[in-house]
Amino acid sequence: MAHQRFEFEMPAPSDVVFDAFHYHVWRARWDSLVSDARVVGGAPCPFVGAETENTGGGWLRGLSMRTRFVAFDRPHVAAASMVGRSFPFSRWAASMRHRDTHPDHSVLIYAYTIEAGPPALRWLMEPVVARIFARQTRRRFRRLRDFLAEHAAEVVEWQGAQHGNGAA
Repeated sequence: MAHQRFEFEMPAPSDVVFDAFHYHVWRARWDSLVSDARVVGGAPCPFVGAETENTGGGWLRGLSMRTRFVAFDRPHVAAASMVGRSFPFSRWAASMRHRDTHPDHSVLIYAYTIEAGPPALRWLMEPVVARIFARQTRRRFRRLRDFLAEHAAEVVEWQGAQHGNGAA
């Protein structure tokens, strides 16, 4: 199994970063790893017990994964694990923690565990899959950071509208 933990400085408070990642209306604008992500049942964002269907982006478009959220405490933590199997993964789980560091800045801590399969080829596949996943993870969260540097105010405005409607 491969474990990795990253910390990413974000140019927005944790609630803005959390919503930009988890609300699919925002995620579709920046996420380079996923071309399509949706909550089964149509909710605008995950919740504890929710399952999501995710289709890879770019050259990973042929990959898809179904996940189940085991934690969702806005804006502090979210965690999910893979349901079933999705080549090249035999197991996948990840968590995101958010911590405000200064006004309008936060740290996103992303940790994951992956296992590549099938078992007979794990020794060969897992180091390659782990390296690619780590590179794509860094790229993905750089894109989130860059998106927030330009569009955090839009997310804040949207949050205000959601709160005005009793949501979010």
